[in-house]
Amino acid sequence: MLRAIGLLGGTFDPIHIGHLRIAIECRERLGLNEVKLLLAAIPPLKRSPNVGPQQRAAMVELATAQVPGLTLDTRELQRQGVSYTVETLALIRNEIDADTALVWIMGTDSLEQLDRWHRWQDLLDFVNIAVLQRPGWQGVSHGPVAQWLAQHLCPPGQLCSQPSGGIALLEQPPLAISSTAVRAALRERKNLQFLLPAPVIEYISDNDLYTH
Repeated sequence: MLRAIGLLGGTFDPIHIGHLRIAIECRERLGLNEVKLLLAAIPPLKRSPNVGPQQRAAMVELATAQVPGLTLDTRELQRQGVSYTVETLALIRNEIDADTALVWIMGTDSLEQLDRWHRWQDLLDFVNIAVLQRPGWQGVSHGPVAQWLAQHLCPPGQLCSQPSGGIALLEQPPLAISSTAVRAALRERKNLQFLLPAPVIEYISDNDLYTH
């Protein structure tokens, strides 16, 4: 088994327990040494985040401070322009030992629109991919993504035994929570205890975020 690093990207606007449970579950189930939470500055396929990158980074720092094996990676905040995943992954691959397994963690919603991503077919040159599938997901049945998936599909246990090149499907932890729903609840000043880490709730309150 190689040293293995998981990579979970997102705007984390704000980070919530769903993000954290995904990172923890993937780390434990795949045997990852750590999971880096890659904070996107300007996501190409989503609208701009509601709060600035430094505030989102602060919330991720607070959320992961007491969680072993989870760390924040802010490299995309240092670059100008749109945050293209493939460029970030190429940088990370160039920085680490060639024998380290890298595992990009994504959901089925991202997989289904993967052919809209910049240089999506190059992703496996740098990483393996773990796809978290929701209960009842029917799969990608046709098109270039379906063909690509069929060519590279492997058992989950294989992801940490090779540096890159494989795709595995994992059952997603059943937590019905999203950043969109969290932002709506914050605007309505609802109680978000146990949906966000307590330090994140306090940070949002202290900085009057998501209320307008």
